[in-house]
Amino acid sequence: MLMANLEPNDAGLDGAQVTNDSDNRLGSRIRVPKTSEIVADHFRGQIVRGELKEGDSLPPEGQLMASLGISRPTLREAFRILEAESLISVVRGSRTGARVHAPSVELVSRYAGYVLQSLGTTIGDLYQARLAIEPQVVRWLSTKPDRLAIKRLRAEIERLRVLLTANRYNDFIEAVNEFHATLVDVTGTKTLTFMNQLLINLLSRHQSDYKHRHPVENDVQHKSLRAGLKSYEKLVDLIESGQVEEAVKHWRLHLTNANATWAGDDEGARIVDSLGA
Repeated sequence: MLMANLEPNDAGLDGAQVTNDSDNRLGSRIRVPKTSEIVADHFRGQIVRGELKEGDSLPPEGQLMASLGISRPTLREAFRILEAESLISVVRGSRTGARVHAPSVELVSRYAGYVLQSLGTTIGDLYQARLAIEPQVVRWLSTKPDRLAIKRLRAEIERLRVLLTANRYNDFIEAVNEFHATLVDVTGTKTLTFMNQLLINLLSRHQSDYKHRHPVENDVQHKSLRAGLKSYEKLVDLIESGQVEEAVKHWRLHLTNANATWAGDDEGARIVDSLGA
């Protein structure tokens, strides 16, 4: 539902700072939001609440201006705010309205990468974080095995098997990240799933860079990936049979070995590069 007459009352100019005698006595000022910010807040709320969904188109500018009671410059400034947040995209000259984009982990992980890089975070630190998360997840899953969770994990393994058989090694490595994502996702804990996906996105960027800098012969890579596939199969078998300690021990060893590959020696000391990746 669209709002109407969004111009703020008693604001004078958009975004002006207004004061009164009480404010002067207290030595403070109240900033009145600009109309464009109010409009952006309105659409942002609709997107976040799911009232506007991925791929939806907003009405044309003229219709929005009339229904909201705002000027074209105000509407376009609101759109610029939402574009900067990657919540809409505007195709200049298009007859259709702005296109809606749902909030995404990818956007957050990009900014998280900037923060981690500014803090001097190493690649090794990222992999240690995964080592802290996934064995505990395995403990949860194997303590009370869930049929649907096992089914999803086995489906990911089957997808990996198909990719390996077709010698699609790069696709296999990307699918491995999906296996890691699914492992956490089947816990049903949305917060942990979100945090894990953010971490996986950062690790995936490093892996792409690593593969470019360290090419491997196909036969060597096939052997390594086949061993990895067997390890995933063993993990799911252990989870399904409820062998808690064995599953945790197995997965911790698997991750430790993986860390030695992706973040071993000088590689682990590299700073997260969210700009060049």
